[in-house]
Amino acid sequence: MTGDATGQSFSRREALRLLNLTERQLRSWEKQNLIAPVASYGFVDLLALRTIVRLRNSRISPATLRLAVAALRRKLLDVGNPLVELRLFTDGKKIRVQVGRQTMEPLTGQLLLDFGENELKRLVSFPPEPQRPLAAARVERESAAELFQRALEQEKVGDGEEAVRTYLRVVEIDPQFAGAWVNLGTIHFGAREFDKARQCYKNAVEADPRYPLARFNLGNLYDELGQRAEALAQYQAALKLQPEYADAHYNIALLYQSSGQLLRAVRHWKAYLKLDPGSPWAHVARRELKKLYRETIVDGAESKL
Repeated sequence: MTGDATGQSFSRREALRLLNLTERQLRSWEKQNLIAPVASYGFVDLLALRTIVRLRNSRISPATLRLAVAALRRKLLDVGNPLVELRLFTDGKKIRVQVGRQTMEPLTGQLLLDFGENELKRLVSFPPEPQRPLAAARVERESAAELFQRALEQEKVGDGEEAVRTYLRVVEIDPQFAGAWVNLGTIHFGAREFDKARQCYKNAVEADPRYPLARFNLGNLYDELGQRAEALAQYQAALKLQPEYADAHYNIALLYQSSGQLLRAVRHWKAYLKLDPGSPWAHVARRELKKLYRETIVDGAESKL
């Protein structure tokens, strides 16, 4: 990548200075495939480097970090760049990742329980009748997380019907479990049960309004139904929550291009290519961008391809 969606870029020397790195450190990370070697860096690249710096300062080895990133790319197919799109942190020994409201161990995909102050406040804020003791609420939360992990495994082996039943049990225990609503919606979407999928995605948005994947998947559903204005609104909402959401840029570009808003489409194709230049879909983005450059007047456009 050579810049961010606004065209801002930093030389290699500037990146080293901003992050207080040495050339030797950067070359070492490049050799270990933690980050691609480039001549200049965009803002997204700096975010990735900053994550590496933070985890290395916490004594996480490059090998451990590399394995964790590779595992996250395999397990979370909607995530293009885990170093930027996810919140990676360490408990002092191992890498953890925040996925929605859940904490996950990257290598195994196992969900971990996190009962910090905010989570405890959320648990005790439920108005059950009669009011449950905190210990009972915690048992339910553990049970929901364990069931969610079981549902993931059921999906992995192709047992969709059983996964649906398990996800329904998860949200029965914890209606605010946005990740379960999203996965349940995706199963219904794949089965073309669009009304059920839409309700699940809306439940996910209500459970966690700051969960970009819920907005993105709801946009995909509206797009499939031909409701382009609604789809665009959801994709834009996902981008507002996560400006580096490459797939949202891609789908918005398609929508603008199909509706004749060519200059807006150009902007989002360019943003997508800067965020995800090596993806299998990048060649489609480049092809469409070249086509649009031939149809619109963009100063210096050809020189930027």
